[in-house]
Amino acid sequence: MHVNYTLKLNKTFRRFIIAIITCFSVFICQVEAQIRKPNILWIIAEDLSPFMGCYGDAINKDHTPIIDQLAAEGVMFKKAYATAPVCSASRSALITGVMQTTTGTHNHRSSRTTDGQVVSEELRIHLPKGIKTIPELMCDAGYFTFNNGKDDYNFHYDRNALYNVGSADEYKPGMNGWQGNRAEKFMSLTEGVWSARKNKDQPWFGQVQIMGGKAGSKHVRAGEKLDDNAVPLPPYFPEVVSQQKAWTQQYNANRGADTRVENILKQLEADGELENTIIFFFSDHGSNTSLRHKQFCYEGGMHVPLIVKGNNFILKAGTIRTELVSLLDVSATTLAFGGVELPDYFNGKNLFDKDFKSTDYVIGARDRCDYTIDRIRTVRTGKFRYIRNYFPERPMLQAGYRDNQPIVKDMKRLFKEGKLTKYQAEHWFGVRPEEELYNIETDPHQIDNLAEKLEYASVLNKHRTVLEDWIKATDDKGQYVETAEQLKATYDLWKDRPRFAEADVNPEYDQFKE
Repeated sequence: MHVNYTLKLNKTFRRFIIAIITCFSVFICQVEAQIRKPNILWIIAEDLSPFMGCYGDAINKDHTPIIDQLAAEGVMFKKAYATAPVCSASRSALITGVMQTTTGTHNHRSSRTTDGQVVSEELRIHLPKGIKTIPELMCDAGYFTFNNGKDDYNFHYDRNALYNVGSADEYKPGMNGWQGNRAEKFMSLTEGVWSARKNKDQPWFGQVQIMGGKAGSKHVRAGEKLDDNAVPLPPYFPEVVSQQKAWTQQYNANRGADTRVENILKQLEADGELENTIIFFFSDHGSNTSLRHKQFCYEGGMHVPLIVKGNNFILKAGTIRTELVSLLDVSATTLAFGGVELPDYFNGKNLFDKDFKSTDYVIGARDRCDYTIDRIRTVRTGKFRYIRNYFPERPMLQAGYRDNQPIVKDMKRLFKEGKLTKYQAEHWFGVRPEEELYNIETDPHQIDNLAEKLEYASVLNKHRTVLEDWIKATDDKGQYVETAEQLKATYDLWKDRPRFAEADVNPEYDQFKE
């Protein structure tokens, strides 16, 4: 009897010791998880407006389940905005944490030719002294860095100095500008690009680019594709097949982006990387198939999705944040998660800082796009969007890269035939107002220009003052004319192309014509 009691006691004691060891092991693992630097992944969708279930879109409700789940398990920002409605300018700001108009990288595409080759030394745009890119700063902090897809930065750089590895191809020394393959090869790999690092315990910071709005219905799941006329058109577009099809394609593109995100998440999980990775999902700017979105400073061009998820980190699942944020805040937050002190020159804020204070406004800017010269600035406040057009005499539908697309050809045809509404004709082909002011809450399509109404004079003046003060404080480089050398290089690059030769191009190029 005594022996049996001793055996029971020993078994109880052993169980107690095992329980203590187990609890201690769990505690150690939790401590190690907190000490170990997180991996950080940017999933960047090109040209994608947030037509998603989690953003309240009725048409795509239940049709973007993976992105919706990402939002449910992470933090979703309802009012996130790009710094520019075009990729290279927006990406130049994102990768430096500084507004593109401050670094002189505001003109879309500069510092290289269209085939990605380096332009002559005297025409290269260099970042101001002392400014480093996000991947360089992360690399200095011990991170393995990569970009699977395009860069599209408007400054001269060597990709090998930014990233340890590229997409499926090796980087060529000295190349800059457009690089990569929009992650299509990534999708066929058996392991993610993060697996290229030699030390598997090394944290990584990576960018995976997906085609987003440019993919149209390419990646939509079987049976999920919307019919061309399934989505009602906004009132600034004429009821014509080409516009209807292009508009619907953006909703299909959101459904297709959902499958791309799903593939990336599955790859992270398969490689054992998911639990220790903070994921940022966002777009570089709004819809590309809409003439009034991409390249213009209305809500559709500036408003982007932004979701952040991190399983083992201080991100409360299901949080919805409604304050105004900029993609520059993504840059700052990334460094903060990586344990990197924010440089003094940074414009963004750490979105998860315990002392975070929301901003009263977000600035956006559009400048030269390819050969089309324009200058537009915008201020987004709590419920208003203010737009300043510096070349109002140049119509909305001036020369652009979409000139040969049906949406443009049909618009011009309908205008000549007198079949546009009064608003559409004036909006697309008339003189633009110098100032525009819209109440986004009551006028989401931004049709009713409040800048013309006396009762909104004080609101208009407030936004005008914000913009003018910002231009002075940041020395907005867009206020200065490009040098003759840069203009000549742009002219020479495009002059022999049919769409340029046939277009009513900007008068700045007249000095170079024979």
